[in-house]
Amino acid sequence: MIELRNVSLAYPLPDDSMRSVLDGASVTVRKGEHVYLVGPSGSGKSSLLRLLYADARPSRGLVQVGEFRSDTLKDDEIPFLRRTLGIVFQDFQLLPDRSVMENVAFPLYVTGKSGAGVKRAVMAALVRVGLGHKPQRFPHELSGGEQQRVAIARAIVADPWILLADEPTGNLDPAVADEIVGLLLTLHRQGMTLVVATHDYRTVQKHPARTLALYRNKIVEIDPKTL
Repeated sequence: MIELRNVSLAYPLPDDSMRSVLDGASVTVRKGEHVYLVGPSGSGKSSLLRLLYADARPSRGLVQVGEFRSDTLKDDEIPFLRRTLGIVFQDFQLLPDRSVMENVAFPLYVTGKSGAGVKRAVMAALVRVGLGHKPQRFPHELSGGEQQRVAIARAIVADPWILLADEPTGNLDPAVADEIVGLLLTLHRQGMTLVVATHDYRTVQKHPARTLALYRNKIVEIDPKTL
C-alpha cells in the first residue's frame, strides 16, 4: 500500500518565501492498482513522486510506501525503500557510455550483485520489454522508444512491486507513446502497482484507470472522461 496522510510539502524560493506544493493532501493506493496522476506542468506531480521514493520529505504529515514510513525512515534505509520500486523518467537517464545490458544491470551492481545471476535477470527484463535482441547496443544506436524500453527494463530488473513513471511518454511521438503505454499496462496486468504522472490526457482517456488530479495543493479523484 501507498498512503499519503495529511501531507504538506513546500519549497523555499530565492526571495526566502515558500512555494506550497501540497497542503494537507491525503490518498491511498492499494497494491496492484493502476493510477494516473494528472495536472498541468508545475502542479507538483514530480514532487509527489519524489515523496514516494524519499527524494523529498514532507513538511508535515505521513508518507508510507509498503513498510517504510517517512516519520521513522532513516537516511541509510532509503536504498532499501528504493529497491522495492522502479522509476521511469521522461528523459530516460541512460548512461551513454554503457551498453543496453550494462545500463539495465546497473541497479543490480549497486546492490552488490554480480555474476551469471545478473546476466539472467537483465536478459529476462529485456525480453519483457521486447529488446532481448539488442543487449550490446548503446543508447545512441536506439530510437527514443527503444531507449525508454531500456529505461523500463532497468526499472523492473530487480522485480519491484511498484513502478513509478514520471511523464514516460513526454519525449515520444504519439505512435511510440502508445507502444510504451501498452508495455506499462502489460507490466501492471502482470502484478505491478503502476503510478503514472502525466499531462497526456489522450492516453488517460484511451486507457482509463483511477485518476488523481493535483488541484489547489490537494489530491482529488476525478473521472478521466472529464479531462
